[in-house]
Amino acid sequence: MTVAARHRDVPTSVAVRGLPAGGSGSGLILTNEHVVGEQENVEVALADGTRVSARVVAADAVTDLAVLRAERADLPPAPFRTELPAPGEPVLALGSPLGFLNSVTAGIVSGVGREIPGSAGQGNALVDLIQTDAAISPGNSGGALVDHSGRVIGINDAYLPPQTGAVSIGFAIPAATALDIADDLLDDGRVTQPYLGVAVARLTPQIAQSLNAGTDRGVLVRDVDGNGPSAAAGLRPGDIVTQVADERTDTLEAFIGALRSVEPGQPLSVTYLRDGDTRQIRVVPTAATR
Repeated sequence: MTVAARHRDVPTSVAVRGLPAGGSGSGLILTNEHVVGEQENVEVALADGTRVSARVVAADAVTDLAVLRAERADLPPAPFRTELPAPGEPVLALGSPLGFLNSVTAGIVSGVGREIPGSAGQGNALVDLIQTDAAISPGNSGGALVDHSGRVIGINDAYLPPQTGAVSIGFAIPAATALDIADDLLDDGRVTQPYLGVAVARLTPQIAQSLNAGTDRGVLVRDVDGNGPSAAAGLRPGDIVTQVADERTDTLEAFIGALRSVEPGQPLSVTYLRDGDTRQIRVVPTAATR
């Protein structure tokens, strides 16, 4: 994603708690949507030990990001780094895990462009993430992942719990993505996404076999909006999309991730399988808002 130079300053490390309605402010804070949930007003615990009220300006569940406005205008802005870090680069994860305020854990970048399988089925596809072995626990969500210079490279978002067999596998939303979404939320309170006019589903081995697809990699086109861009381009229910905008879509999360960098009105190529044959079309997505 391209980040506009007009992105807003936000502070580094805060803890967010629910608070009854009341008050307004001018300091902007970026955090996760799942941290604020349905709350309209929250309390923010700052690194200096003070607490201030804040209002949820806008939030987006799909990208799991929210913007708050605190009743304090002198919050120090955090420097952001929009280029992706390299695997092996040292990082620090800031947050308040399990209520331990202002905690810092150290690690490295384990990888970039990660996706969490199955997350799309839970309502928000966790894709294009930074993976780190810096310990991330409940309460780290919405905190900053910073590089050795203190620049924010990501917003801590999720981790794989020990019962999955994982050891220190955490994830953060890249700074470039977070700032881009924050600008959308601040501009008009919502995120604009490309609309293809298709409903897609995970391609299971059983479905692939019934369709004689010859592969179990891709996403199944379950339904097509007859008045949408994909229908106009010739896509049908039962087709299997294997590539979007030159990115492979082996999984549902990969399909959603490929669309994150597409702008409405921007033509894109879609490669798909039908009756075992590989075909390609060009689709011009319209704008979908949520």
